[in-house]
Amino acid sequence: MSPEESADTPTNGDTKGTSVIVNAIAVLRTFTADEPLLGVTEIANRVGLHKSTVSRILATFEQEHLVERDPETRRFRLGLGLIAVAGPLLAELEERRVAYPVLRELTEQTGETSALMVWNGSESMCVEQIASHHQIKHTTPLGARYQDAMSASVQVFLSAEPAERVRALLRSGAITYPGLDDASLDGYQTKLSDVVRRGWAINYGESSIDEVGVAAPVFDHRGDIVAAVLIPAPRFRVSRERLQNLGEACAAAAGRVTTRLGGRPPARPERAGPG
Repeated sequence: MSPEESADTPTNGDTKGTSVIVNAIAVLRTFTADEPLLGVTEIANRVGLHKSTVSRILATFEQEHLVERDPETRRFRLGLGLIAVAGPLLAELEERRVAYPVLRELTEQTGETSALMVWNGSESMCVEQIASHHQIKHTTPLGARYQDAMSASVQVFLSAEPAERVRALLRSGAITYPGLDDASLDGYQTKLSDVVRRGWAINYGESSIDEVGVAAPVFDHRGDIVAAVLIPAPRFRVSRERLQNLGEACAAAAGRVTTRLGGRPPARPERAGPG
């Protein structure tokens, strides 16, 4: 064998090193959400390795905090060190970056502006926007904040809040609702129940006579709302029939963002009535 051929051919050491890495990855992959705690024998049986090999791999992982030992059972679970390893990736997988290509597709599909909104506890804020190509359009500039109870994105976020929290925000004025009284409070709770049931919120000229908005929730892996996809549009361009199409497109886009985030929509329980 020539020196050149020797340089390009994996040596026994390379092969051994590769097999060690493959075995280590296999050990990590045996831990699941359903079975977070595993013993050495269980892992060895699942990956087809000798117990002594698995023990050495786990000892190294434990030193690096990639696994940790349960103090009572002495079995192993994944460790917090994995979060440090995955940190740079997790930082990139933020809602804004994940949603951007979906928003672009949504704007191309509908011809209207699309935006991603987040909630700070008392207002909806725009963190990403793809503007409509139409000359006449409604936009949601980056950093724009909405506190109007009838805003579609505000409805989405409030639909996930306990009824008493919603009432407190409205009564304090943190969320604006002109002419608020007990009857309108009850009516607003019903409106939020409709958002949950339907899967998206509607603002048909209620906060601004010239504007229509639909918004749908984005969920994280716990099933909590972490963002909302919003479509704002001029009212003259949106008939009641087209409103349904925009709502369905918005909900589908929010679903794609949820999937890209590794999230899951929760089951839709009936929202408790006001009281």
